[in-house]
Amino acid sequence: MKKFIALSLTLGLIIFLMILATSGYAAKLPAEKAGKIGVPLGRIAYVSNGDLWVMNWDGSNQFKVVTAENINGRPSWAPDGKRIAFTRQGKVDLRGPDGLGGTHRVYDVFIAYLDSARAQNTNFWYRVTTEMGARHPEWNSDGSMIVFTQDISANRVNAELPNYQLAWTDTIGNKLNIYRKDYNQAEIGVTMPSLGPNDQIVAVLYNGVNQLGLTVMPVNKASLSPKELGTSIQLMKGATAPAWSPDGKWIAYVETDITTQGIYITTPDFKEKYEVFRPTVGKNLQTHPLSWSPDSNWITFATTDGIIWAIDITGNNLKQLSGPGMNSAPAWSKNK
Repeated sequence: MKKFIALSLTLGLIIFLMILATSGYAAKLPAEKAGKIGVPLGRIAYVSNGDLWVMNWDGSNQFKVVTAENINGRPSWAPDGKRIAFTRQGKVDLRGPDGLGGTHRVYDVFIAYLDSARAQNTNFWYRVTTEMGARHPEWNSDGSMIVFTQDISANRVNAELPNYQLAWTDTIGNKLNIYRKDYNQAEIGVTMPSLGPNDQIVAVLYNGVNQLGLTVMPVNKASLSPKELGTSIQLMKGATAPAWSPDGKWIAYVETDITTQGIYITTPDFKEKYEVFRPTVGKNLQTHPLSWSPDSNWITFATTDGIIWAIDITGNNLKQLSGPGMNSAPAWSKNK
């Protein structure tokens, strides 16, 4: 029987957010600060034509893991390198007796085993969530839990706006923890969680359907109100698609402003910021969460033409890992 535990999570009023502008010049990370950068290791999972694929870090040895045709969003590797969590997208037509309602996009999280794919079985996976609003999964460091975005309004007929909240589940879907917001601030949503050290998480805040930016928050608090935290919540405006580096030193993210669009890294306190990649004219970045190599020296990402790339944190050694096509959302394995 599924257990359901509701925890209170209060984001507080927007006036308590300390907004940090992201526009302006950012230098590249100096080589002496980056340290020695070697050849990246590990494997990269990605979505191609709605199916889940895996390749070596250099783009070689591509093979299909899941045949589903409707996978959407960045997958996440288990720490053991044997399982991958991913999201499938569907839609339902929800209408009330008065005819009001309409088509809703719905999502749930699944887990696939690489052993099955190597045995030529790409149709074996299992479902972890059942509420039709789960996406953006990320495995925790010991492989026991998965954090994800849960849209509480996903299967509601009369939902006018999504209601994004953070949630956790174990890996078989028997236990679901939802970190609820204050209902007085229901318009504030939290998406794209990425786990960091010391019980911290970086995520994207929304006000209704409007993206506000990145914030770092503790996950071991009953409330994120200024009263409990004793400080303001810092917000990096215009930033999305965050990923915390495995060594805990950096947060990678995408700036969406047309004048500064690119990939950047920042320290978790948002005090230092460095440019990693700026797309050339005519190219745009996908805004699925970014992903780090196991040694925290490389970042993988995709452009809207379907090309998957890797680049080191100093902004050098850009490597093209795939051709253009229906490719998206690359995710580096956590083990080497």
